[in-house]
Amino acid sequence: MPQHSDDWKTKITQVRAAAPSTETGEQACLVLIYPAGVELGKRYEMASGSDVVIGRGSDCQIQVDRDSVSRRHARIGFTPEGWQLSDLGSTNGSYVNDAPISSCHLRDGDLVKIGNAIFKFLVGGNVEASYHEEIYRMTICDGLTGAHNKRYFTETLDKELMRAARHGRPLSLLMLDIDHFKQVNDKCGHLTGDYVLREMARRIAGRVRKDEVFARYGGEEFGLILPETSLEQALKVGEDVRKLVAAEPFVFDADTLQITISVGVGTTNHEIAVDAFVRIADDNLYKAKRSGRNRVVG
Repeated sequence: MPQHSDDWKTKITQVRAAAPSTETGEQACLVLIYPAGVELGKRYEMASGSDVVIGRGSDCQIQVDRDSVSRRHARIGFTPEGWQLSDLGSTNGSYVNDAPISSCHLRDGDLVKIGNAIFKFLVGGNVEASYHEEIYRMTICDGLTGAHNKRYFTETLDKELMRAARHGRPLSLLMLDIDHFKQVNDKCGHLTGDYVLREMARRIAGRVRKDEVFARYGGEEFGLILPETSLEQALKVGEDVRKLVAAEPFVFDADTLQITISVGVGTTNHEIAVDAFVRIADDNLYKAKRSGRNRVVG
């Protein structure tokens, strides 16, 4: 499982602040959105008159001190067609929105992956507002998967538990975990593991309704809060989610993986603490694991 420790740091050699491009009138910047650490949310301005090299080497304008990053990994520069990212023959490759690239023109909102580091590319006449929106999003969402983070999940679950107890209405919770995820990291590497986490989250997020909350609880474990949902209904949602994940293989570079999840379900309509309610669903998740995985238990 990728480690999210705060001792991982991205070192920055000062990149000149950008004036709006004379060709386009647009500013551009990169924002570090993953992994967590002291540099999370750091903004790096792009100047149209000079290229920016990203890599592990001390001569890089953006220095990413990570084993998965090559000494000179990738370059971003301005061309007549717009901002362009070019891989510099890196060992692990450069990716834009999870697609490997040798050279690619960047668009506003693109996710640039350099080793285990993920940057969001912002460009246009309203970069300042977009940056502040991104900073707010990072306070409630996980940078790797795009799902809500544990803090947002816990706060929302606390509110929903109080509402369910007050009105005597059912509240259900799914806790789900990727089966044999350690084997994915051990056999295929953490870059593939990161992709599996993002792709699984993407598939499930497409199923989540407006009043539901899907979050990364920690590592490869996720939670799905289901207001106004009985145990029977929650078991059906769990089965739908399980099938969504297992339906198609996960393909990343040369790796093709059949990924499954185990799901535990908890339901209540009376007063209970957040930790106690999560424990109910977690206990059922472990029962699903012990009984063979790739199943739903409630």
